[in-house]
Amino acid sequence: MAIDSLNWKILNCLQKNARQPNTEIGREVGISSPAVSERIKKMEDSGVIGSYITFVSPFEAGYQFKAIITLRAFMGKLKPFLEIVKTYDEVLNCYRITGNENIVMEVVLKNQKHLEVFIDQLIIYGETKTHIVLSQVVKNKELKPLP
Repeated sequence: MAIDSLNWKILNCLQKNARQPNTEIGREVGISSPAVSERIKKMEDSGVIGSYITFVSPFEAGYQFKAIITLRAFMGKLKPFLEIVKTYDEVLNCYRITGNENIVMEVVLKNQKHLEVFIDQLIIYGETKTHIVLSQVVKNKELKPLP
C-alpha cells in the first residue's frame, strides 16, 4: 500500500495518541471522521498499522533491570534458540542480526539474581554479552516518511 501525505498525517496522530477519536484526527488533518475511519481501516488491512498497544513501565511494574543481551549461538543451537526465546517472559524484543553475534535481545529483570538465572538459561545456546541499560535516550520515536 502506498502511503500518501494524508495517511502520514493520520499515522502521526495515531503514533502520538492511538486513542484519539477519529473526529479529532479529522479536524487535525482536514478530512471527515468517516474518511479517517476508512483510511485507518485500509492501513490496518494492509498491515501498515500492525497493532495498538499499551506501554507498561517496566520499573513501575517491579522490574529493576533492563538489559541488552547479545548471543553468539553455538553450532547447531541457533534454530532451537529461535524457538525457545519466544517463551521467555523477560524478553521484550529479540532480533536476529548480522555480525559476530546472531541475536540481540532487550530484556527486563527483577534484580541481579534474576539476571544471573536468566543468563544461565541462555548459555546452553551460546556465548552471551550483557549490557545494563542506564537510561533511554530516544523513546518510541515516531516513524515518518523518508525524504
